[in-house]
Amino acid sequence: MLRFLASRLIQAVLVLLAVLCITFVLLKRAPGSPLESERNIPEHIRAQKRAQLGLDQPEYVQLWRHIHAFTTFQFPVSEKNGGRTVDEIIREAFPVSAVVGGAALLIALGLGVPMGALAALRPHTLEDRACMLVATAGLCAPSLVLGPLVALGFGLKLRWFNASGWYDADDWVLPALTLGFIYSASIARLTRAGLRETLAQEFIRTARAKGASEAAVVFRHAFKLACLPLLNYLGPAAAGLLTGSIVTEVVFQLPGLGRHFVASAVNRDYELAMACAAFYALLIVAFNLLVDFVQALLNPRIGWHRA
Repeated sequence: MLRFLASRLIQAVLVLLAVLCITFVLLKRAPGSPLESERNIPEHIRAQKRAQLGLDQPEYVQLWRHIHAFTTFQFPVSEKNGGRTVDEIIREAFPVSAVVGGAALLIALGLGVPMGALAALRPHTLEDRACMLVATAGLCAPSLVLGPLVALGFGLKLRWFNASGWYDADDWVLPALTLGFIYSASIARLTRAGLRETLAQEFIRTARAKGASEAAVVFRHAFKLACLPLLNYLGPAAAGLLTGSIVTEVVFQLPGLGRHFVASAVNRDYELAMACAAFYALLIVAFNLLVDFVQALLNPRIGWHRA
């Protein structure tokens, strides 16, 4: 187990370093600069600002400065956000994304798992086709289309919720419904495929031959192994939901982390863009580590030897 944890910790450090380097290189190679919007300032003032931001130094020096700041927890200042440090911006925006993403994940599991299980237990029936039709609709409906439709129906027409903004206690409902329905499609398909494959295994036929009830066969024997493919999907999916869906937050005008990520890339705010990317990568690593633990508990044959 210690070897497993040590290997995952080393992998996490390498992943975070790679994310910081790749994000920095992509931002540097993109057209524009942090001073692009300041077109009417004199050249000597522009040069002073470049020196103040460290943009006049070689790129490897700039990259090392960013890596050193993040690894020593001396977080840099975002010049495009009123001189606040990037950790303050993430601490302010992440709770909004976490509330919406957590609710969306619960909605996705609450819709997707029962649909997938029903389709797997009644293959080639009307129930199976109906569930897969709904799942296919969810896969084909991007949040850029589904979000405005949800806001139009429940916000502008029925006036049950605010169509956009973050003002009332229930403003998480519409974006969470949008994301939950979209993610439930993949969860339903993975649940159906995993459960169908598990129900065809030899040990399931053995359990049925010994007289086990169908409920015991499904929930005690088959379901925990059928969840393994779903768990692999839920790791990065949960991280993506908790850090904010970029399109959904823009559609519903939420002050979440996704909007800061987009704004930092557009404004060439290197510090905030790298911080958001590193935070997203950290969540993915953490959730994947949690998934590895759960898989080892559900299936002892996996164990800790995968490290």
